[in-house]
Amino acid sequence: MIIKGLQKLTLLDYPEKCGATVFTFGCNLRCPFCHNASLVLKREGDDAVISEDYFFDFLNSRKGILDGITISGGEPLLQPDIVPFIIRIKQMGFLVKLDTNGTNPQLLKKLIDENLVDYVAMDIKNCLEKYPQTVGADGFDTTPIKKSIEILLENRVEYEFRTTVCCELFTLQDFEKIGALIKGAKRYFLQAYCDSGDILCGTFTPPKKEDLYTYAKALSKTVEKVGIRGI
Repeated sequence: MIIKGLQKLTLLDYPEKCGATVFTFGCNLRCPFCHNASLVLKREGDDAVISEDYFFDFLNSRKGILDGITISGGEPLLQPDIVPFIIRIKQMGFLVKLDTNGTNPQLLKKLIDENLVDYVAMDIKNCLEKYPQTVGADGFDTTPIKKSIEILLENRVEYEFRTTVCCELFTLQDFEKIGALIKGAKRYFLQAYCDSGDILCGTFTPPKKEDLYTYAKALSKTVEKVGIRGI
């Protein structure tokens, strides 16, 4: 496991839980608005990593204090040791939330089938037609995305879908298409784009509040719960 960051306490990342968040390095997408560029691309002179020993010593010291651990990235399912890593966390008595971009439905299914994840947050980058430009990959195959959505819609694990929204890449019609794509979903969150200072490339604009409310209203026709974050 290549661990690049550890947030030792958060009440935000894991819904209704007191938790910690571990950040893995590497991603197979190049979303230009990504606010964690340092977790996507290796930068010269940035070789610092957090050892697994340090991480698990930390978890051991938080037994009875933390409820769960969020594994985020980057894209955690790129890590070759992700399964034994999660097993060890579960054996210590913690819940596990996984943040994923949905590009590895086979591994996602395995984790759900084996009860290794308790909550999944999957990014919906955009409507399927606009995935290539949104993830920075010409000719991007959205088949794995559709499969991961189908897996979560089986309701065998708690989950949410979410989209980071900027003015330059989204229209109301895009969200109407997303609503049709995830029809019947339990939870979907619109996350307002924010320049973290660690953006992958380009300049983007946060959405207007009224636009977010308009998108949420359209999505509520097909999604049980629609929320807005970051405003």
